[in-house]
Amino acid sequence: MSGLLRASFPRVVEIGESVRGEDVYIVQSGCGEINDNLMELLIMINACKIASASRVTAVIPCFPYARQDKKDKSRAPISAKLVANMLSVAGADHIITMDLHASQIQGFFDIPVDNLYAEPAVLKWIKENIAEWKNCTIVSPDAGGAKRVTSIADRLNVDFALIHKERKKANEVDRMVLVGDVKDRVAILVDDMADTCGTICHAADKLVSAGATKVYAILTHGIFSGPAISRINNACFEAVVVTNTIPQEDKMKHCSKIQVIDISMILAEAIRRTHNGESVSYLFSHVPL
Repeated sequence: MSGLLRASFPRVVEIGESVRGEDVYIVQSGCGEINDNLMELLIMINACKIASASRVTAVIPCFPYARQDKKDKSRAPISAKLVANMLSVAGADHIITMDLHASQIQGFFDIPVDNLYAEPAVLKWIKENIAEWKNCTIVSPDAGGAKRVTSIADRLNVDFALIHKERKKANEVDRMVLVGDVKDRVAILVDDMADTCGTICHAADKLVSAGATKVYAILTHGIFSGPAISRINNACFEAVVVTNTIPQEDKMKHCSKIQVIDISMILAEAIRRTHNGESVSYLFSHVPL
């Protein structure tokens, strides 16, 4: 959509040019003032839909409330399902997102969802920026990410390990147990998101004490809330690599260890292929040129 937008949230939205019969793509990531941004997205979808757009696609690089994907304790909400319902009711016909916290979230929708993967871009970054990548171990900071790290390890033809963590309460890790060998190797921690960074910083210390020569962290969504930046600055990482599904310019000013993989081309190619009715599955294993 090339039209100008005049908006004064939460009061009024006006699309600046005709979208009648057009294929509209609205890009809004679930970060920052998340509730304001989500409401903005819903109002914009609805504004385009009732202005007779033929199809409205919400491009949401970081899906909001993705962590609340199940009822893990009594009287807890399933907020990811609620967000899915809200997007559908607002009028979205299609969703494009990246590295959902749980891929089952796609099943919360009755409309098509393309869950793109950062993995091809991650593999490219590893090969281009880590000279000793053939002597590395891909590590998952928790058991839930085992599938993700085994996929990357298989494609690099290297070993993998995982860290079993025990929590006494939410956001606080009690103790960690390393399963696998990282002695005299480069350890690459891979996860889908980092919030307060307590887990990955504990994991980095565990890997160094287990004999790792260098530790990198590669994360799709760098939320970096609360004490995250100071923790990274004090941790033993060579680099903490994140994609720009969430803007990182301000964080990079305060932490020299943060590096960014640009995934805009993946989203752009997904939009182009969707608009032209082409297959998107190529992007699951390739980085567009």
